[in-house]
Amino acid sequence: MPATRAIFAEFVGTFALMFVGGGAIIVTGGENLLAIALAHGLILGVMVSATMHISGGQINPAVSIALWVIRKQSSLQTGLFMVAQLAGAIAAAAVLRGVYDVDSVKLGATLGTLNDDGNVLGVIVLETIGTFFLMFVIMGTAVDDRGVGKTKAVGGFGIGLTVAAVILCIGPATGASLNPARSFGPALIGNVWDDQGLYWLAPIIGAVLAALAYRAAFGTAARQD
Repeated sequence: MPATRAIFAEFVGTFALMFVGGGAIIVTGGENLLAIALAHGLILGVMVSATMHISGGQINPAVSIALWVIRKQSSLQTGLFMVAQLAGAIAAAAVLRGVYDVDSVKLGATLGTLNDDGNVLGVIVLETIGTFFLMFVIMGTAVDDRGVGKTKAVGGFGIGLTVAAVILCIGPATGASLNPARSFGPALIGNVWDDQGLYWLAPIIGAVLAALAYRAAFGTAARQD
């Protein structure tokens, strides 16, 4: 069973991502894409780096599921981490709601122009590809034993930069969730359930495909922690 400190690390990391990322959307009115991308990328980078040696710095249910699929962690650890991640996102969204108007850019919910147009396939494709990139970088900087020793202290910044880059690319179109917890927090607290299923399906597909592709191409060892 994962240590309590690892579960707490996942809670704090996801709380920070939702609080800073969602807060940036709220205070900028959702219109400053660079600020929003940097807010998400910077906070994720520092939080992954800070928690990598404790919990692996997953901070994302899609990442946890992908690591479970390739047998990098047990079912119990995956489930407990996902609960902690969702709880962190919900708690942060609740704090934002207590401070800001609940209707202010829908509490930082991840929504975009493709959602407004009803382009379900477009949302799935872009979110899947974006999460594929994210998980591929995670595999290379935080999971692969051959790279972790060299990049462990700063690997989180590569992950954060990936998120920032993807937000700059697809943020206006889909909201660039890449993380079911990041979308679920404001959905639950702000009652904004638009396309919520897509923000679970696409990131999970993208993360699992990336983990499987990386392992097949580069041959990381399968082990359970």
